[in-house]
Amino acid sequence: MKAGSLRFGIAAVLMLATALVLQAHSRSEYFPPRASLASLPLQIDGWTGTDDALDQQTLDILGPGEFLMRDYYSASPTQPLDQPWINLYIAYFPTQKAGDTIHSPNHCLPGAGWIPTSRDLVRLTRRDGSSFPVNRYVVGKTGERQLVLYWFQAHGREVASEYWAKYYLVSDSIRMNRSDGALVRLMTPMLDGESAVAAQARMMKLGSQVLPLLDSYIPR
Repeated sequence: MKAGSLRFGIAAVLMLATALVLQAHSRSEYFPPRASLASLPLQIDGWTGTDDALDQQTLDILGPGEFLMRDYYSASPTQPLDQPWINLYIAYFPTQKAGDTIHSPNHCLPGAGWIPTSRDLVRLTRRDGSSFPVNRYVVGKTGERQLVLYWFQAHGREVASEYWAKYYLVSDSIRMNRSDGALVRLMTPMLDGESAVAAQARMMKLGSQVLPLLDSYIPR
């Protein structure tokens, strides 16, 4: 069996199992209190954010949820004026019933014309010294390159694998009567000759400030 067919089969089984469990537990589902994504600060440690609106076609594909798409620009006098923007995208789903589960950038980016040229699993470190795994992609389109970091976050847990995210979704639905969860993604254009490591370090000047804020918007 080809690797692509095997991955498709695994994804199909996971989606079916997820749908059956979530439907069975939907009546007793718990919706924890949380802050609106729109209230995430526009000013973060020398960075200024500008919101981007998602078009209706994209919203229809994503399904019921709350979404934040925001470009942050350096406003600090200690940072280069020509430093590229950093895009923050958060998709939060209060419930993930059948058909309303999180869409992975692994599928969405190629659909938008961005072709991955490298894929890595890296770890991001929090202020307290703990770390968690995230996906790091370098994607290209018409001569441009962008660095992408993304992960799935729910109930105080961050995972890189969409398969593990679905497993925990089913497990937490049974255990906690919750199916809420989110995708967090950071993107930035890569400078000429810039390595993925250097672009990630530059991106995390903002990202490290965002991480401690997320618990207010993606409940533990």
